[in-house]
Amino acid sequence: MNLLILGRGKTGTLVAEVARERRHQVQVAGAADNRAHAALTADKLAGVAVVMDFTAPSCVMGNIEACMRAGKSMVVGTTGWYEEIERVRKTVEESGTGFLYSPNFSIGVNLFLEVARVAGSALQHNYSGQIFERHHASKQDAPSGTAMAIQRIMQEAADKGEELEITSFREGDVVGMHEVVLESAADRIYLCHDAKSRRGFAEGAVRAAEWLVGKKGFFEFKDVWREV
Repeated sequence: MNLLILGRGKTGTLVAEVARERRHQVQVAGAADNRAHAALTADKLAGVAVVMDFTAPSCVMGNIEACMRAGKSMVVGTTGWYEEIERVRKTVEESGTGFLYSPNFSIGVNLFLEVARVAGSALQHNYSGQIFERHHASKQDAPSGTAMAIQRIMQEAADKGEELEITSFREGDVVGMHEVVLESAADRIYLCHDAKSRRGFAEGAVRAAEWLVGKKGFFEFKDVWREV
């Protein structure tokens, strides 16, 4: 299928590489190619099956709105826009397109989130919890979308109102590490996911785009990753 990837950063570049390996036709648009969303008109998107966004929080909402106007389905890996989720959901439903997003498309991270959900019950048994996340120095948002997902999942599992503290580090070229520490008077529990490369994320994102073709609606990767 024909994919348009927005973003020429490390992740967008690797997503394009994986998509080509999986025999898809790939176009890539960087910031210079997409000023004022010039790459996202109906004419420019003719023949594109899915638009994949790996840009920045400052421009992702404009990209989403342009794609919805053009009637194009999207996979969005950019974070930093989640306060607008309900507005985007409504726009997707009105446009009759498909939309799939995630703070992290790695299968390993999604397995980790399932473990974190179970571990969240420890907060009902006199454990306190903290979340630590480390990413490369150029990552623009903090805390990471994945860390916030861990926080939300564990608090829902524990049915507790107080938030688990998230501590963020931005250093070097760290791909992504997320750690949960649960502590009681008797012991400590450590949960950790350490990404060795961005490839797992890229492969999951491309498989998500393949899954989305022909579907309409608003989806989260955490709900469909077992199917891709």
